[in-house]
Amino acid sequence: MIKAVIYVFISLFFSLFLFGNIYFWTDENGIKHFTNIAPPLDEAVEELTENNLVHKKLILKKNENQFFQVLKIFDGDTIQVKGLDLIFKIRLVGIDSPEIGYNGQKSQPFSQKAKLYLARLLDGKRVTIKSYGTGGYDRQLAEIFVEDKNINIEMIRAGLAEVYKGKPPKNLDSRIYIAEELKARTAQIGMWVQGSFYQSPRQWRKEHPRT
Repeated sequence: MIKAVIYVFISLFFSLFLFGNIYFWTDENGIKHFTNIAPPLDEAVEELTENNLVHKKLILKKNENQFFQVLKIFDGDTIQVKGLDLIFKIRLVGIDSPEIGYNGQKSQPFSQKAKLYLARLLDGKRVTIKSYGTGGYDRQLAEIFVEDKNINIEMIRAGLAEVYKGKPPKNLDSRIYIAEELKARTAQIGMWVQGSFYQSPRQWRKEHPRT
């Protein structure tokens, strides 16, 4: 019986990554069902996405101190990591770094400096992750730590990211983010040296949508 249950969960895991989302429901007889194709229209179905599966693994108590290897730095607030038999993208929660232009588009000032600084902070380091759920573009929202150093906040302190202007996760304490941004802005550190010419990444994206 135990082997059968383990087999089902292994099958679920690989089905999810190979074929997409998994759908669960319990019928009127109390029997549990799952499928990776279109679920019944007359049942109350729970959908488990790949992002949800990653998040559920990250928030397990036993995985709090799990180390991850950084595979790639995309820009000043997005990375790719490997660990727990997973490879996934992370959007550093609570911050927003200058935008790098792709496909010939113009890059925002200080975007490459932000990317290089984040790479320097993470170079050769093993990181731990505090997940805050999932965001857009198939990314986990998370705080990244090298030992006890919060890398998200380090990007704010360096003046290479601002506090994210959208709605933060409800359990993220943004007070230290806001305080550190004020310090960097007042001292004109990093991108804040632009003064009145500074434009937030959010506004830049609005004026320079990706094609």
